[in-house]
Amino acid sequence: MAKILVVDDERTLVETIRYNLLREGHDVCAAYDGVEAIEVARNEKPDAIVLDVMLPIMDGLEVCRTLRKDMIVPIIMLTAKDDEVDKVVGLELGADDYMTKPFSMRELLARLKAVLRRAQMLRQEAALGQDGSAAEPLVVGALHIDFRQHSVTLKGKQVPLKPKEFDLLAFLVAHKGQVLTREQLLERVWGYDYAGETRTVDVHVRGLREKIEANPSEPRLIETVRGVGYRFAG
Repeated sequence: MAKILVVDDERTLVETIRYNLLREGHDVCAAYDGVEAIEVARNEKPDAIVLDVMLPIMDGLEVCRTLRKDMIVPIIMLTAKDDEVDKVVGLELGADDYMTKPFSMRELLARLKAVLRRAQMLRQEAALGQDGSAAEPLVVGALHIDFRQHSVTLKGKQVPLKPKEFDLLAFLVAHKGQVLTREQLLERVWGYDYAGETRTVDVHVRGLREKIEANPSEPRLIETVRGVGYRFAG
C-alpha cells in the first residue's frame, strides 16, 4: 500500500495509529519530535505524513515549512485544540488537511485515503509517469507551468508556490474558463470524498492571487464567481 510517517510525542497515540494503519496494509514509520521527524522523512521518503502541531524541540508548523522546501508529500496536521490560527497557518505552509484531537481512527484513515488518492490523480491528470516525468509544460499567456520541475514562472520570473498552491493552479488552468465550485476543488485537488472545510480553498486561492495577480484585490486571472466558486480566466 503506502508508507506513512506518524509524528507525535504521545507514544500511545502513535502506536494506536500505527496499529490501525498496519491493519489497512500500510507501512508505518514514526518520529516523536520535530527534528527527528525531518530526519526520518528525508530518509524514509513516506507517501504521506500525519504531523502533530505541538512537538518537542521543533513544532509541527516549522517541520511542515522545512519539509515543503524539498519534498512533495501529502501532510495531515493534528491540533490538540480547535485553534483556527493553527489551522490556517498550517494550510498556508502547505499542509493538505488538518484534524482536531480527539479524532476517530475511521476519519483519519478516510482522510489519508483521500490525500493519497489525490496525489495519484494529480500524477495522472498532469500526464506524469511513475518516474515523475512529464510530457509537455503548460503555457497560458504569461504563465508557464512546468510539471517536470513542479514550478511556475510568470513573465519569465520564478513564482515560489507551495505544493498545494501549484496543484490548485494547475487544475484551474487545465479547466480554463470553467466555473468550479469549492466542493469540486476540494474533491479534485485535495481528494476529499466528504464535505470538507471550503475555507481551505479560499486560503489557497488568496495565496495564489498574491503571487500571480498584478492586483490581488482585483484579480484578473482567478475570478470569483459569487455564490458558486472560482474560474481561471487567463
